[in-house]
Formats: sequence, structure tokens, C-alpha cells
Amino acid sequence: MDTEKLKLLIAEGESSTVEFKRKVTSPEKIAKELCAFANSKGGFLIVGIDDDRKVVGVDSEKSEIDIIEIACQFNIFPPIIPKNIDVINYNKKEIIVVEIEESNNKPHTIEAIDEKGRKKRFAYIRLGEKSVIASKEMKRILSGLNANSKPVKIYIGEQEKRLFSYLEKHQKITVREFAKLVNISERRASAVLVKLVRVGVLQIYTDNTNDYFILL
Repeated sequence: MDTEKLKLLIAEGESSTVEFKRKVTSPEKIAKELCAFANSKGGFLIVGIDDDRKVVGVDSEKSEIDIIEIACQFNIFPPIIPKNIDVINYNKKEIIVVEIEESNNKPHTIEAIDEKGRKKRFAYIRLGEKSVIASKEMKRILSGLNANSKPVKIYIGEQEKRLFSYLEKHQKITVREFAKLVNISERRASAVLVKLVRVGVLQIYTDNTNDYFILL
């Protein structure tokens, strides 16, 4: 990356494809952002920049790059490989720019402790300027986006027709609402909605508290 592109990214601020970090302190903490980029549309992790876009630089580019590479190889499952890691002298300070491409091997996960104190693996995606936990439906959809995924066949029956009729009136629906609408289990409702996303009939989006499904 050249200086002009870096200047432009800093000026535009954080987004779904850009994350600023003042410093990188541990593989566990930075893995979430790297994982989210790989599971989404890719992006740039820029180290040495405050959230307010102030250029602070890094003290040791080697030690921070080592932490990033450890996170990619040992804290993310399956591991990811950054497309580029550049060290750029900007305003007389050293800035690290890590470019992560959208992965063809989704979903990538990281280990964390859940609310019950259990060690689990969570997938993260980018939602605006934040990296958020992907729901189980989103994880299935991410897996289905891989090039080697099996094609999906869908049968449009009475349940699907009632779903489409509901969406024409209400615009959006959750897994729980669909399950109640057609009197099936939430597990079955989730499977039907995920299939409809994969064949391009529905789209999933999240507001960080719930997933919603809408007609395309």
C-alpha cells in the first residue's frame, strides 16, 4: 500500500472494511477483528492510529507484526493468511497496514468463554464499524458461500408461501416468528430460512441483537 491510499483510508475513518488500532497487545484480542474481515468482505487493520484518526505510530513494528501473525495462525480456526502486511512511514511515524481478503473457507472462528463459563468457538462478522458474533444461521450461510459448497435445492411448499405472504406485509421476519407462523420448530425454521438465503430468495441482516430475513 502506498502513502496516498493510507491517507485516504484514515480520512474516511473506520467502516465495515477498515479498523484502527492504537497498538496490538495480544493475539487473543486482535484475532476477533481479523476473523471478522475474513468472514465478511475483507478489509484493512491499521495499527498506529487512534479511533479519532490521530496518528500515533507503533513502537516496534516487528513485535506487533509477530502478534498479528500468531493470531492468524494459532488463534483463528481455520487459520488465515494476510494478503499483505505493510509498514508505512506516515507523518514521520511507522504505521502497520494488514490487508485481509474475504475467505473462501468460511466460517472462521476464535475460541472464547461464553456467558456460562464454557470454552466455545465463535465466528465474527463485520457490522458497520464493529466486529460482532455471527448467529448459527449466519454461520451456516457463510459456510454455504464457499466455492466448494454443495448446491442447494429448494421446494416451495405451503410453509414457504405463507412466509412470502407474511414478508410482503411485514417486510422482515425472525427465525422465532417464522417458526410460530407455520407451527414448526425453530431448528426447522432456521434450516428453511438459511436455504432460502443460499438460493438467493431471501437476505439476512443483523442489528447486533437479532437476525432478520427479508425478501430480495
